[in-house]
Amino acid sequence: MANLKEIRNRITSIGSTMQITSAMKMVSAAKLKKAQDAITSMRPYASKLTELLQNLSATLDSDLGGEYSSQREVKKVLMVVVTSNRGLCGGFNSSVIKRTVKNIEENYSNSTVELLTIGKKGNDILSKRYNVIENRNDVFDNLTFNVIEEIAEKLMSLFADESYDQIELVYNSFKNAATQVVTVEQFLPLKPIETEKASKADYIFEPSKEEIVLALIPKSLKTQLYKAVRDSYAAEHGARMTAMHKATDNAKDLRDDLLLTYNKARQAAITNEILEIVGGAEALNN
Repeated sequence: MANLKEIRNRITSIGSTMQITSAMKMVSAAKLKKAQDAITSMRPYASKLTELLQNLSATLDSDLGGEYSSQREVKKVLMVVVTSNRGLCGGFNSSVIKRTVKNIEENYSNSTVELLTIGKKGNDILSKRYNVIENRNDVFDNLTFNVIEEIAEKLMSLFADESYDQIELVYNSFKNAATQVVTVEQFLPLKPIETEKASKADYIFEPSKEEIVLALIPKSLKTQLYKAVRDSYAAEHGARMTAMHKATDNAKDLRDDLLLTYNKARQAAITNEILEIVGGAEALNN
């Protein structure tokens, strides 16, 4: 059994750790509320924009959208992997990394795959196995639409000049504070929609339907990427809050066990001292 001083030091150390994990939980909870409000308010807009674009595109020629809708043989793939800059968020980052590796091995074993990473953690691991053309750690320092718009325009340019035949997004989608869903989403080329699934409403368009679609495509793609990053950001804080809550509970259980061990050791030491005193007194009396 460890001596009393060692146990006291461990109890003090665990108490300090509990204060840190509890503080991190409260910080993540505060950030989660803001991030959750942002993504929940954005989802209806993003889904409606996508629905509108698909409905319009379905009633037009299949080649409309030109450079962004061209279906080519998939020889070179770019994956945009969204993770976080910081750890201590459970399996948040590892689940995205594992899904990325699995997706490459199962679907693109005969294609050339390169990565564009958003977040430091994903880059640190994936850059050891795959070619990362760019890493954007700065995104989460100032998460605005303008920053994401710059990345989206670069992706659109890379697809338009045929540097890549397909671009996919891999990220954690926010479901609730305790649940994140790893999502693989095709970014480019645009997915065609079946005509029979399109809306049957009869609209009068001004300007022409073609002009509206061509204007909506870049905006829809930028919004799609922004939503993915926002989803990941909210999911990160949810995962960290949950992880720190569990860490605090585990530290409390460990501290309680050590307190019990400490009290037993202290009681044993007191009992030994009493026995020594009694034994010494008896020896003097004899």
